[in-house]
Amino acid sequence: MIVTRAPVTVRYAETDMMGIVYHANYLPWFEVARTQLLREQGFPYRQLEADGYRIPVLEVAAKFIRPAVYDDNLTIIATIREKPLLRIRLDYEVRRGDELLATGHSTHAFCDLHGRPTRPPAAFVARMSELFP
Repeated sequence: MIVTRAPVTVRYAETDMMGIVYHANYLPWFEVARTQLLREQGFPYRQLEADGYRIPVLEVAAKFIRPAVYDDNLTIIATIREKPLLRIRLDYEVRRGDELLATGHSTHAFCDLHGRPTRPPAAFVARMSELFP
């Protein structure tokens, strides 16, 4: 299992007229945690793209439990629970301290520059094999 924690402070622009975070703003937070997790494992998105890979979203979902509001200090937890093969699934938690505000997941696949599915880079496969023996 691979886990990362990314801090996010809610900006005023991310709230709606009810004073809570607009639901669509959770997806960029998922991305912040996802890119941090990959970077920590030695695979920054910028380098993957330079090497000719794209990792599009195939599926994304979120469940909202409690509202986040302006200036909340949140932690976005991203977790890969199973060894990625051709697809990568990440699970997310959005927390304010110990309080769970939202959960979600996203599924991705490696593609080439033309959008065709492709195998992940050999270094990625090797690293995942280390982490998921």
